[in-house]
Amino acid sequence: MARRKVIITCAVTGSIHTPSMSPHLPVTAEEIADAAIGAAEAGAAVVHLHARNPENGLPDQSPAAFEPFLRVIKQRSDCVVNITTGGASTMTIEERLQPVATFKPEVASLNMGSMNFGLYPMLGRFKEFRHDWERPYLEGSRDRIFKNTFADIENILTTCAENGTRFEIECYDIGHLYTLAHFVDRGLVKPPFFVQSVFGILGGIGAHAEDVAHMKRTADRLFGDAYAWSVLGAGANQMRIAAQAITLGGNVRVGLEDSLWAGHGGMATSNAEQVRIVRGLIEGLGLEVATPADAREILQLKGADKVAF
Repeated sequence: MARRKVIITCAVTGSIHTPSMSPHLPVTAEEIADAAIGAAEAGAAVVHLHARNPENGLPDQSPAAFEPFLRVIKQRSDCVVNITTGGASTMTIEERLQPVATFKPEVASLNMGSMNFGLYPMLGRFKEFRHDWERPYLEGSRDRIFKNTFADIENILTTCAENGTRFEIECYDIGHLYTLAHFVDRGLVKPPFFVQSVFGILGGIGAHAEDVAHMKRTADRLFGDAYAWSVLGAGANQMRIAAQAITLGGNVRVGLEDSLWAGHGGMATSNAEQVRIVRGLIEGLGLEVATPADAREILQLKGADKVAF
């Protein structure tokens, strides 16, 4: 009997953590490209990408910020490139859509609802900041809504409809699964769905084992065998939730966007380090790590030859 293949996604930089929190967080285009390629070489089939201002690390959703590392990654790796439409919670939907509309990737992330996205508790752990934007960015999340209205979601879906882009559908709570079901019923999202369940972000579902099981049960009931399930656990929850999801038949996402840590209390020195840890969990359970070709087949992607970069 063939072993089940588990897709590893690596989110290499994101917009949650600020540069002062870790010297290993990729900021420049060269660092982001190297981090993505290193993660792919370690076993990630999919790399989830954000861009940053190379001078101060501020999240940057301009196509000009993405282009240098997109081309390098495509030249040096066969991994599936996934471009964020989440950007940062401080950005408009028009800003967030620009890179996906421009580069037409195989996969784009898509958030399934507006939410409080609380980053401010990190101010209790990180006290010194090198850049003047970092502290107010974190503090401002007390009173900031990460806006993903029904109109915003429909805008993203219709913008990408003719590009053949599929979605990493990010669900931060149970209600987001029902929002996905709404768009499925309207015919705006086609199977197979790649559902990324997010656990442990303040404002979303918690990180208890029962939360993980509840999310899986609900998705199973709504979507049956028409979806591939993946999880990410924020911060210290990362590997524990990954291990639970693997045993429940899921796929996993790691990376410095989601957690700065590797193992018990130790800071990760690279994205590839986290990929190697979760790869060990997968293979230790007698399962197989999916290749980029496997991921393209499982998710029915259009192929790297049909992107615009």
